[in-house]
Amino acid sequence: MKKLIIINGPNLNLLGKREPEIYGNLSFTEFLNQLKEKHAEVYIDYFQSNIEGELIGKLQEVGFDYDGIILNAAAYTHTSVGIGDAVKAIKTPVVEVHISNTFSREDFRHQSFISPNAKGVVLGFGLQSYELAIQSFL
Repeated sequence: MKKLIIINGPNLNLLGKREPEIYGNLSFTEFLNQLKEKHAEVYIDYFQSNIEGELIGKLQEVGFDYDGIILNAAAYTHTSVGIGDAVKAIKTPVVEVHISNTFSREDFRHQSFISPNAKGVVLGFGLQSYELAIQSFL
């Protein structure tokens, strides 16, 4: 059984409430339950934090034992050299995910400290971006 983890960064705990025109009306917990049901053959773990150091700690904790990491570092994508360095330091492949198309948003969102060390990047497909990332590991 493949072992994957979805790691979400700041403000993604507000999905379903935050800017529904961009992020939709579904909470991430509801969506995660759908993913787990659809992919019963895959162990899907989940972690969310609004704190940069906790995200780095989780990457280091799972980065040698899991088959894949799906990382939506949210705003930290564009600011955190530390998260980028953590992705580079671990063995587990990482797919960077974004719900929105970051290139259609503010200019500062066009830079990613994660992408250079990621297996791939999926963005702009709403919550379906996570599904596409899972598919990349199957």
